[in-house]
Amino acid sequence: MSRIGRKLIVVPKGVNVNVEGKHVAVKGAKGELNLTLPEVINIETSEGNIEVKRNDELKTTRALHGLYRALINNMVKGVSEGFTRKLILNGVGWKMEVKGKYLVLSLGYSHPIYFRIPNGVAIEATQPVSNVSEVKVSGIDKEFVGLIAAKIRSFRKPEPYKGKGFRYSDETIIRKAGKTAK
Repeated sequence: MSRIGRKLIVVPKGVNVNVEGKHVAVKGAKGELNLTLPEVINIETSEGNIEVKRNDELKTTRALHGLYRALINNMVKGVSEGFTRKLILNGVGWKMEVKGKYLVLSLGYSHPIYFRIPNGVAIEATQPVSNVSEVKVSGIDKEFVGLIAAKIRSFRKPEPYKGKGFRYSDETIIRKAGKTAK
């Protein structure tokens, strides 16, 4: 049996889980998330716990068992606590700021980049301190927060020589040695 799939999901107070057939709705203080399960996955709820079960022992079903348990756990955690992804921008003269519904990025290109902030995600940008700025992407859907953070990172990926560009706060950039003069 799957080690991830057989773990119980503990539902905290203030979170309501509603299961109707193959449709799961999780509602909490921060919002509501929905998920439709495949036919081979079932859910049982009891006394503040959720148990994810599978119908057969096929390889694809075993993979889906752990996947959907993790997705439901992320939904419960998202509506109660939320998710945050922090990016660090390193570069001389590069800056970013939030203007209304846009994140405006000046990254050394001939034009500023206007990134529209989608609904369901909040973005905070700090002013540069010694050529380093931070941006926090937060929301209730873990997948969507990660997608938006990856999109922002794609505008200037970190380069290995000086470490300039966007990097995740928990990411380490392996630096390369530059040319050496004789």
